[in-house]
Amino acid sequence: MAAPTSVDSRSDPPATVRTRAQRALPRRAYGFRILGMGLAALPLIAVMHELQAPWPAWAWMVLTCLLWPHIAYARAMQSRDPFLAELRNFLIDSAIAGSWVPILHFNLLPSAVLLSVVTADKINSGVRRLWLYSLPGTVLALLAMAWVTGFAFQPATSMFVIVSCLPIMIIHTLAVSASSYRLVRRVQTQNARLEELSRIDTLSGLYARGHWEGLASDALRHHALSGTGAMMVIDVDRFKEINDRHGHAIGDDVLRGIAEVIRRNTPTGSHAGRIGGDEFAVVLPGSVADAEQAAERILEAARSLAFANAGELCCSVSIGISAMPPSETDLRGWVESADRALYRAKQAGRDRAMTA
Repeated sequence: MAAPTSVDSRSDPPATVRTRAQRALPRRAYGFRILGMGLAALPLIAVMHELQAPWPAWAWMVLTCLLWPHIAYARAMQSRDPFLAELRNFLIDSAIAGSWVPILHFNLLPSAVLLSVVTADKINSGVRRLWLYSLPGTVLALLAMAWVTGFAFQPATSMFVIVSCLPIMIIHTLAVSASSYRLVRRVQTQNARLEELSRIDTLSGLYARGHWEGLASDALRHHALSGTGAMMVIDVDRFKEINDRHGHAIGDDVLRGIAEVIRRNTPTGSHAGRIGGDEFAVVLPGSVADAEQAAERILEAARSLAFANAGELCCSVSIGISAMPPSETDLRGWVESADRALYRAKQAGRDRAMTA
């Protein structure tokens, strides 16, 4: 009686990931099958005690409740496809549950509990329609065992049997729920990480272009009401030469260094992002004069950058600044205005800021 599972593939080779994925379900199901079958033995023993069942029924209980979990695990792990073998184990679980209903003479509560638990296990496995595929085997096993027992029918459930059903109803349900909760939390954490990766440029640590554009559009609408706000577009001077001369690793260090300079020298409320290979953009609150002061701080800090593996490297940036035109509602137009100012800064000799 198994619970849901998930696989963390990380960065392992495909063959290793595939093997881990195939064995994850059998390993996860093993503990829950031991728990579920072991707890299921309690109502089975209680009913068989009341019925004074013959020894084959007791032997079947030992086989299915005590030995089967270990047999199922061994056959799955030794299979060429452990995942597929475990799916077959799930189907056998259902057939076993079906076979027990006639042995119990259709005693109402334990029969309902057994069938409900094994069906829920199929749903919790995450395998689409597995519970439907298990129904024919369950019905066939039930009918076959009913024929063996002569369709004996005693549905009344005594208090003794009701009490014996409580452990599987409570403990197994809570265990599966706890496992499901951990899986949900893991998925939520992974989704949060994916969202963070989509928001943040991994090299610079600034906002990725798509997320930055969303923030810049929001800022544009906000600043249109207040009439203040400025845009800076920042480009690393001679970045291609840096890559060609010092290598891409140093080039990456330069980008990280410039990103940190931008982060430290822009005011609170700014939105900085990497919008191209060596190009950054910042939306700043306040006036153009405030943006020009921030630009001067960035220029000075960029000149002071030092790199351990390229001691002779001198770094600089060019900056284009654009105020938000009162009539401007298009982010693209705002960026293009700052880009034109950046072009003028490049033409004027780089390592400077120009305002549109």
